[in-house]
Amino acid sequence: MTGPPYPPAPTYGSNAIGKFTIGVSPVGTISPFVFWMTVISQYSNSPILIQLIQNFDECIDQTTNFDAFYDSIWNISTAQGMGLDIWGQIVGVSRVIQLPASASYFGFEEAGTGNANSNPFGPGGTSPWYSGVPNTGNYSLSDNAFRTLIYAKALTNISDGSIKSINQILINLFPGQGGNAYVVDGENMTLVYNFNWALTPVQLAIVSQTGVLPKPVGVASSISYI
Repeated sequence: MTGPPYPPAPTYGSNAIGKFTIGVSPVGTISPFVFWMTVISQYSNSPILIQLIQNFDECIDQTTNFDAFYDSIWNISTAQGMGLDIWGQIVGVSRVIQLPASASYFGFEEAGTGNANSNPFGPGGTSPWYSGVPNTGNYSLSDNAFRTLIYAKALTNISDGSIKSINQILINLFPGQGGNAYVVDGENMTLVYNFNWALTPVQLAIVSQTGVLPKPVGVASSISYI
């Protein structure tokens, strides 16, 4: 015997708008279409017909695709890869940034050899190892880093350019850095973005290239960091 399940499954769209409390209840997954609604009673025990209808329903059901689209593209908090790239285009920021080339490297040259691009080991030896001439200075942000940048740029797009607004963007962009990030209103129509830690090349590229830090019209800005 075949026939529809009892009790019947939730009907299509049972958790759509009007069925939950906005801002409180999660939307969840829309229940798939119940193909039994298309079968009249005299055919409910026909295994061949029911199997054909069930197979057709599984082929055209888009519930899984809609869920994947929402999670991977539409919902910025869970979007990945191409989904975040789309959000980047919407708010006006790119995942790929240009890292500045290093001016000096770790080296073994003795003092006084005239090699200004070689730093010794010791308290001042903080430069990277030399790895040859890089093919490109392009750096692609990870999904999590790019998501944070997108949030900050979205806030920039609606910012009024006030000190309070800019400080909120800095807090969102650089949480848990172990130092303070804040903006100071300077003299003669200037402001300074201050960072009380040594910015990494990626962080420096973000604040200097992406336009994520707003400023009022006609005001010059600069960056100060350790």
